[in-house]
Amino acid sequence: MFKDEIVEEIHQIREEYAKSFNYNLDAIIADLQKQQAESGREIVTLLLKHNLVKPSTELVKSA
Repeated sequence: MFKDEIVEEIHQIREEYAKSFNYNLDAIIADLQKQQAESGREIVTLLLKHNLVKPSTELVKSA
């Protein structure tokens, strides 16, 4: 199987980053939110458009 060097590098960086927080998701999220706040970039929140997806009223019959 072909191994992409860029993908492997990203996996290694991600592993090192998670390990630096002892794989604690709360700590990782807090760090990412801190980086986001300090970036100075505008944060955009996209609103969900509920009318785009209409639930199906038909039941799926199995064979």
